[in-house]
Amino acid sequence: MGQKANPIGNRLGIIRGWESNWYGNKKDYATKLIEDQKIRTYLNARINKGGIARIVIERTLGKLIITIHTSKPGIIIGKGGGEVDRIKEELKKLTGKDDVQINILEIRRPELDATIVGETIARQIENRINYKRAIKMAIASTLRMGAEGIKIKVGGRIGGAEIARSEEIKQGRVPLHTFRMDIDYASVFALTVYGKIGIKVWICKGEVLGKRELNPNFVGGKEGGERADHPRGDRRDDRRDGGDRRGGAGAGPRRK
Repeated sequence: MGQKANPIGNRLGIIRGWESNWYGNKKDYATKLIEDQKIRTYLNARINKGGIARIVIERTLGKLIITIHTSKPGIIIGKGGGEVDRIKEELKKLTGKDDVQINILEIRRPELDATIVGETIARQIENRINYKRAIKMAIASTLRMGAEGIKIKVGGRIGGAEIARSEEIKQGRVPLHTFRMDIDYASVFALTVYGKIGIKVWICKGEVLGKRELNPNFVGGKEGGERADHPRGDRRDDRRDGGDRRGGAGAGPRRK
């Protein structure tokens, strides 16, 4: 099961929260769901170089709150906040709502975010950098930031080969069947002249033993945190304990 299901969906309600927080009845559920997809598609295309990790959408009493988690908040905010104001007006036209609020939270350690790691590898492959070099650099930087393990899988016409294949590189431990393990997952692709190269990234950040706040906008301590509602956000150091780290051939570097 751990190999077949999405690790994020597998942990929803246990140690992960939903990225869409709202209630929909039988009449408007489908409409809201399609609108969420349009918002995410638009923002990812509109800010394709903004280092967006995830987009959290909340709806309360006719108010639409969109929280963008990014490693490059300056690109989204723009000079004097002009860019984020333009994005807000465009979202009002897209959704037809007058009350739209945009919050931007900075990711202080992008090396521990699977989406950003995957996008970095994809951009390097598109720039004709050797895929093995790009993957090894990403693995080294992720483990240096304190991850317990990382697994990266690439597939397609790797290196321009005639026959498509897939390769996987793993370092440390990534126990997909253990639900209390905080595993981040992302699937991205690189557009090359010889076709698409698919990239999957799994990052194990450690074990969660206590009760955790499931709202994805909460950041901070080992068992929860505090909410950052102001425009810039406060991404505090959320390094968790390593848990049970037995030695062995697949064990990752031990934090001091």
